[in-house]
Amino acid sequence: CRIVHVIPPGTDPVPQAAGSGSRQLQLLSVGAIVPRKGFDVLVEALATLTDPSWQLTIVGDRGRDPGAVERLDSLIAQHGLEARIESPGTVSTERLAELYAGADLFVLASHFEGYGMAYAEAIAYGLPIVGTTGGAIPRTVPESASRLVPPGNVAALAQALREVMESRDCRRNLAAGARAAAAKLPSWVQSGATFADLLDGLA
Repeated sequence: CRIVHVIPPGTDPVPQAAGSGSRQLQLLSVGAIVPRKGFDVLVEALATLTDPSWQLTIVGDRGRDPGAVERLDSLIAQHGLEARIESPGTVSTERLAELYAGADLFVLASHFEGYGMAYAEAIAYGLPIVGTTGGAIPRTVPESASRLVPPGNVAALAQALREVMESRDCRRNLAAGARAAAAKLPSWVQSGATFADLLDGLA
């Protein structure tokens, strides 16, 4: 009989995001530019939302999959969104913290996540989230903090984005849910201690 213990990664406490304070909503997405992250789906969804005022920053390694990067850049150009979507690649830890702090909404259209570190970071900052149900995401991101849709569904993602972007009350409620969930996330120290305790038990 085998016993499997699952120890989630740590997420250290951070200051709560203040938001942009602007009528142009600042959207943030974090992840390497690879097909699994669904950035093409995100661009296609945002291309249908020309009414709300928004700006998206996609932070993530652009060197892992040149084909995925080419497709992302091509889609952005195809829809004429060069002025609204920025993909700077990887950034410093300090710059990423600034982007989280200044964001109004976190969005990631992953097809699958084994845990979802970027989602957990967004929760830690108290950000409302629009994402997918791919893999373990629903176990990482509570309903109280998010709108989750089936992965790969452009129409459903666009609808969820519109709902959240057009309602300040919705964003406020989801942010409150994220703040409540953040208090339950284990820190790296706690996760490390749990792992150490398990090793001691085996010894």
